[in-house]
Amino acid sequence: MATLKALVVDDASFVRDLVKRTIRQRFPVIETTDAQNGRRAQSLMTQTTFDLILCDWEMPEMSGMELLQWMRQQPRYEKVPFIMITSRGDKDHVIEAVKEGVSEYMGKPFSPEGLSKKIIKVMGNTLTAAMGRSGKSMTGPADAFKESASLLTQKREPASTAPGARQSAPTPTASASPPQGRKAAMAKGSVSLASIRFADNTLKSAVKDINLTEVRVIAKRDQAFPGILDQAVVDIDVGDGQMARLNGYVHQLQAVDKSRDTDFVSVTIRFVDEDPKKLEDLSRFIARFRAGKR
Repeated sequence: MATLKALVVDDASFVRDLVKRTIRQRFPVIETTDAQNGRRAQSLMTQTTFDLILCDWEMPEMSGMELLQWMRQQPRYEKVPFIMITSRGDKDHVIEAVKEGVSEYMGKPFSPEGLSKKIIKVMGNTLTAAMGRSGKSMTGPADAFKESASLLTQKREPASTAPGARQSAPTPTASASPPQGRKAAMAKGSVSLASIRFADNTLKSAVKDINLTEVRVIAKRDQAFPGILDQAVVDIDVGDGQMARLNGYVHQLQAVDKSRDTDFVSVTIRFVDEDPKKLEDLSRFIARFRAGKR
């Protein structure tokens, strides 16, 4: 039986499900509830007292920052751990969150291991004691109780050298007709570039096609590639010095041509954001992108 309660807040159901699944698998003593925005989360928090809040920053109706500010004004939530999980990773936003009382700050995309470490860090003895009282444990590397003891007593390996970290690009397994002059197009300054962040690496690429539900990019094969369904954050320059950070997941990896020695791989990212502001930014970029192709 769960003895602790956590609230997961994100406008993307895909991200909420990832967080809840990680907690369910690694911390069986924590019961999860979710909300699609800060306003809904605020309502739930007035009805139930939660022991942990995991929240996105950019959401419709009420942002994660607004929820954090409100929460720290409530006596019963003054000291409750608040983990901000967001695609915003620049220094100014981190400083702003710290000033408002955030407990930990975690960038998207994240790995289950990274999220588990943050939860263990902010909950500390409360979580360890709850796991001990329950007598529950898990086998293998996902054993949260053993992992908590390890984290509290020794240093961990950096993510880049941890077992299972991806080190090389995938072997092409599917084919498509190669567009003419691909290498020349990749070198042109007019090509729309996108930076796609994964849990362990960043992929530099050129946008081949984009709409409100997905983006298809072309990337050089000499980079480290993700796996199917891995989380992703697509950073796109939407103009006027603004950067759109769109959450999604890897839907497809495909060789650009039939040769096993192809230099390029096509990657399709499906978007999961439901924030109207992000969709507005994306619409502006799509209009500019299509105008540039004419």
